[in-house]
Amino acid sequence: MLRIAGLTLAAALVLGTATAGYAYWHLNHNIKGVDIDSALGDDRPAHAVITPSPSASTAAPLPATSLNILVLGSDSRSGKADKELGGGDSSGARSDTAMVVHLDAGRTRATVVSIPRDTLVTRPSCPLPDGGSTAVAYGSMFNSAFSVGGPVCAVKTVESITGVRMDHFVEIDFSGFAKLVDALGGVDVTTTQDIDDDKSHLHLAAGAHHLDGKQALALARTRHGIGDGSDLGRIGLQQLLVQALLERISGTHLLTDPARLYQVADAATKSLTTDTGLDSLTELTGFGKSLKGLGADRVKTVMMPVVTAPSDPNRVIAKEPDAGNLWASLR
Repeated sequence: MLRIAGLTLAAALVLGTATAGYAYWHLNHNIKGVDIDSALGDDRPAHAVITPSPSASTAAPLPATSLNILVLGSDSRSGKADKELGGGDSSGARSDTAMVVHLDAGRTRATVVSIPRDTLVTRPSCPLPDGGSTAVAYGSMFNSAFSVGGPVCAVKTVESITGVRMDHFVEIDFSGFAKLVDALGGVDVTTTQDIDDDKSHLHLAAGAHHLDGKQALALARTRHGIGDGSDLGRIGLQQLLVQALLERISGTHLLTDPARLYQVADAATKSLTTDTGLDSLTELTGFGKSLKGLGADRVKTVMMPVVTAPSDPNRVIAKEPDAGNLWASLR
């Protein structure tokens, strides 16, 4: 998704001068922004330390700092359109996917750390739009932060449990994700075991598969048809899907197909909510260009180390000191 952001301006340009203005306006207005910095103020972890810049002779100097981005996959599973994509009967937005994306200072390598939604955490008090605040909650499920306080509370909770500053926030709507996969012409995945999940409506034999948007979304939602039925098994499938999407983006020659390029850019921007540092086409394009050296083979996916929670066998807690050491490596 972050790589696709760099293609959106190109989409407007290749459509021609007559329509470029409208294309830019349309794509720019698709993006929704949340002012997280103003809401959280200065009581946050420090920014990453600036590293020495490349020599002045470098044609395009690489960014001098690493970046940490909280990426959430939001899933309401309500409404007619969503139910047609395999959603359940529950209502309200949920963050079923949470990943901290760490980009190195040169933007040539990335580490994607998944945080299980069933992790029990201390959820800090979070500011609300009406001027109030949520109460501190002990032993609360991690994904409750998004439910009670939206993106601001999700960022504050992640910073609280990791000690890592989230430089940006990106929320991807799951139904929009399905449309993005379709716009890309599907994705290729290889599963190592049969998947038989009536709740996500996904039934796949072990092996190689080409998935359309509806199937890819079902794969992202699947948990009951694999492993022990926990969220940990679903995270493995979601990481597999991230790699497949990156490979599809890299292998699809979008710049030679203006119609598909615009379709992909439209689907991508419609599914995005970002912090105000990325909520314009210009900002997303600049960020996307900085990732041009980041290939799928340079993205490492891991999960935050966890153990079964003593208070509930269906929940997990961070495994220490392993989790703390992981987060320290991303500061």
